[in-house]
Amino acid sequence: MQDNSLHDLNLPLIEPSDSSLPLVIAVVLQYWGEDILYLEKNNNHNNSTNIIDGIEIAERKHYSSYIYKGSIKDLKKRIDQGIPPIVIFPGLYNLTQHALLISGYDDNEKRISSYIPQPDTKGSIPETKFLSEWNQEDNIAIMIIPEDMKYLFSEDDLYITKSYKLCFEAEKDFSIGNMESVIKKVTQSIHIDKNNAFAWSLLGSCYSETNNPECINCFTKAININSNYFLAFKGMGNFYLKIKDYQNAEKYYSQAIEINPNRYGPIYKNRALSRLQMNEKLKAKQDLILYLEKTPNAQDKKEITQALNSL
Repeated sequence: MQDNSLHDLNLPLIEPSDSSLPLVIAVVLQYWGEDILYLEKNNNHNNSTNIIDGIEIAERKHYSSYIYKGSIKDLKKRIDQGIPPIVIFPGLYNLTQHALLISGYDDNEKRISSYIPQPDTKGSIPETKFLSEWNQEDNIAIMIIPEDMKYLFSEDDLYITKSYKLCFEAEKDFSIGNMESVIKKVTQSIHIDKNNAFAWSLLGSCYSETNNPECINCFTKAININSNYFLAFKGMGNFYLKIKDYQNAEKYYSQAIEINPNRYGPIYKNRALSRLQMNEKLKAKQDLILYLEKTPNAQDKKEITQALNSL
C-alpha cells in the first residue's frame, strides 16, 4: 500500500567541492537539468558563495527566482509541485545563518526533510522545531524555477521578491563595507515592504557600523515585526557593547540567547565581555565556557582558556 503521507523530491547528490556555487543553488540547478560542470567553465562568478550571486547566475541561465516570507503550507505546496525550496535557517558555531534545501515532508510523522550531500542521507526535523528555527529568520523562502513554470507564482510574489532581493544584494555590499549602497538598497526594500524584518535589521547593522544611534530604532522595528528575530537582538547588543552601555548589551544578548541558546557561539563571548565590565565574573566565566563549547574551532581558544584560568 502506498504511503500518501510521504512527499519526497529526488535531489541530485553534489559534493560541496564539486562546485564553487553555493551548494543549495548548485543542487537546484542540477535538479532542473543544468550541467553544473559546464556552468562552472562558462560563468565567471569569482568563486563566490553568496546566495545572491548564485541566484543571479541562475537568472542569467533563464531561470526565475522568487524570494518571500513563506509558510509551512506554502513549502509543502511547492514540494508537491516538484519545486525544491531553499530556506534561510539559523547557523551553528560561528555562523550566524545558512541556507537549507528542503527535500520533502512527512504528514504522518510531522517532519520536514532537508538535503544532506551524502548518499541515501536526509536530515529530518520535527515540524514544530523547523517552524521555531525558521521563524528566527522571518520565514524567508527562495524558489528557483525554469521560466516556463512562472505561472505557478503570482505577480504579488514577484513584487515582494524585489524587497528581499534588494536585501540580499545589500548584505553582499555590507560584507565589503559599502555602507552607502547598503542604505540605498535597504531603504528601497523597506519602501516596497515596510514589514520586512530582514531589511530593518540590516539597516540597523549598517547604522551601527557607523556608530549612528538610529540603529536602535531600526532594530526595534525589526523586533516589533518579529519578536523572535535573533539578529536584531544580537545587533542591538553589539551596538550597546560598542558604546559601553554594558547593562543593555547584556540584556539584548540574553534575549537573543533565550530565543536560541545553540546559535552563534561568539554571542556568549560578547555577553561575557559585558558581564566582566559589570564585575559579574562568575557569570562571565560561565559564558566563556559556553563560548568554547559552542565554537569548537574558535581561533582565540588559547587566549580564552588563559582568561578562564585567571577568573
